[in-house]
Amino acid sequence: MRSRAAASYAGIASDTRGGSAATRFGRVFLRAMVVARDLGAFFLITLAVVLTKFNVASKVMHPMMRREMTRAGFKLLPMAAFMALGLGFLVIGQSVALLTQVGAQDLTGTIMVTVIIRELGPAVTALLMLSKIGTATVIELGTARALGEVEALEALGIDPVHYLVAPRVCGMALSTFALTVYSILLSLAGGYMFAFLQNVPITPGVYLSQIGNALKWSDFILLAMKTAVFGGIISMTCCYEGLARPLDLGDVSEATTRAVMRSVVLCVVFDGIFLLQTLI
Repeated sequence: MRSRAAASYAGIASDTRGGSAATRFGRVFLRAMVVARDLGAFFLITLAVVLTKFNVASKVMHPMMRREMTRAGFKLLPMAAFMALGLGFLVIGQSVALLTQVGAQDLTGTIMVTVIIRELGPAVTALLMLSKIGTATVIELGTARALGEVEALEALGIDPVHYLVAPRVCGMALSTFALTVYSILLSLAGGYMFAFLQNVPITPGVYLSQIGNALKWSDFILLAMKTAVFGGIISMTCCYEGLARPLDLGDVSEATTRAVMRSVVLCVVFDGIFLLQTLI
């Protein structure tokens, strides 16, 4: 199933060397626009399938979605806990200790909310999801595409986007949100543990009250939206790289690398958009 998108991408990417700097920049820019167009089209197709066929073949699709949530959420809990505690020890604990030294303990809650809840918590969880589940998704779908399994599904009248992509997108989006909340709570606990070991004069009640006073209702909404967007970006980008182009088995590793790079870029871009929304 060779798509026109793949052909246009190959035509633009066939020669990015040679010519002046402006010519090379133009080729790179055009290639980026083609990739953005193809990704956008795949995102819209996937979103339409998720919204219109969510309950279609529910006895098959819902167990697959739960399986993806288990793989992307429950099985990542140990690693997420390790990273969250490390983040708490390295970032929160040192920040609390430094703020206490300069007499700025009142800013502890604001810094915790800004650094962990708004930024580092979602970002670190998204990177963990990408490195573990996203790469596995590209390998699975890319291998299925290279072996002709996707064409076999189409021959049987089964929509590959509905069967292969929709459960992964829903499962990873929900798992990213749940895993981020879990990581944030452990980070805050690990940060206070570090501060306690450093004999920082701050009680658990004061620590929690400062964080509670710094939180706003918009932070909860922003956290839910950001984590769902990160999970959706990672899952759809990885599915796109595994399914959208004809692949040989030797191309799967390159597709995985592309998926990781593009997922990171898109997550950073959307994180910047969320940051601008909070500043306006």
